[in-house]
Amino acid sequence: MPDPSAPFLEFPVCHARGGTSTGLILARETLPPDQALVEELLRHLMGVPLAGEWPGNNQITGLGRGGPTSNKVFIVERRPGEARMISTLAQLAAGKSAIDWSVNCGNMSAALPLYALQRGWLQPEDDGRIEIYNSNTQTRMFARLGLSHGQLQSDTRIPGVNGLFPGVDLFLDNPVGAKTGALFPSGQRVDLLDGIAATCIDVAVPMVIVRAQDLGQSGTETPAQLEADPGFKARLLELMVLGGLRMGLRKPDGSLLSAEELRRSETIPKICIVSPAREGGDIATRYFTPQNAHPSLAVSGGCCLAAACLAEGTVAHELLKAAPQIGEKQGEYPLAIENPAGVLETLISARRVAGELLIDGAAYRRSAQILLRGHTPLYNASPALHAALLELGSAA
Repeated sequence: MPDPSAPFLEFPVCHARGGTSTGLILARETLPPDQALVEELLRHLMGVPLAGEWPGNNQITGLGRGGPTSNKVFIVERRPGEARMISTLAQLAAGKSAIDWSVNCGNMSAALPLYALQRGWLQPEDDGRIEIYNSNTQTRMFARLGLSHGQLQSDTRIPGVNGLFPGVDLFLDNPVGAKTGALFPSGQRVDLLDGIAATCIDVAVPMVIVRAQDLGQSGTETPAQLEADPGFKARLLELMVLGGLRMGLRKPDGSLLSAEELRRSETIPKICIVSPAREGGDIATRYFTPQNAHPSLAVSGGCCLAAACLAEGTVAHELLKAAPQIGEKQGEYPLAIENPAGVLETLISARRVAGELLIDGAAYRRSAQILLRGHTPLYNASPALHAALLELGSAA
């Protein structure tokens, strides 16, 4: 049990990498029931402001690091009588105290089966399979760890990650309309946003897709080059806002997001620019989170873009050298997406019914690793958080 006389408590954490994202995995039973105290705890752990904003914060006091891809916290549990694990993502930002609870992370999700294996929630004799239900988006996925004779294998290499690590196959179940309930939330396969042709689509995550050339880019630029172009970034942000308004994106309470709220959003909608493939893939992209250029490509965004490639008339479909022909029976269609770190391989399960494209599922392969398991001291916990953790006995 924690020592109530200790000047500070230490909280148990699992620091992990999933795909090209890093963050923490926390056990639900170690957290206080009060949501405000949970958010205070996450801010301490990740080193973000406790209130307001702090431009230029480098998170030197926490475990978060810089961009949104390294500012994720998964809270996980396995409820009695249920075979699945339940995940809830908290997306933090270096310079803001506000925490976004509205989205999932396809990359970081790859670390969850490793955690489940350690907790005994996933059994090697089950072929390394486990169902993961995400409470943010109320969607489920199925994960499959790469095991051989019951032993975890370190045999997977992915773009943006140096070395071989355990591989995880992630299958998104019924990913269409994750936030809006529709494949094309605006009702159109191409919308004109301030004179720019764009496809607004919702598969795993709502996203705005525009041609690179329409914004004066070749599509071969590095993320750093795009970040260093303030005119381009401002134009892209406005298109993201217009696309979000056109899709009718909403807050957790059901009310519509305003233009200003979208402009400040760290999560939705995503936006990407696309161009013809040059390295043997099907299409090339530069993806934004949406405030920052992604160093590679988020897997949820990759699945969304792959789905757009299958739909005739979209901005993405028009750039394919050879578009897959979708049949009436369900089939699996591989699509390779070139990005700054290499190629993301996706697999879309789709069929055509009465002329309409139906997306039944999307899959991708990531690698994952546990970076560290241990305890983090909470030097500045409020008296209320200190008392709540003592009562739980979750800190030592």
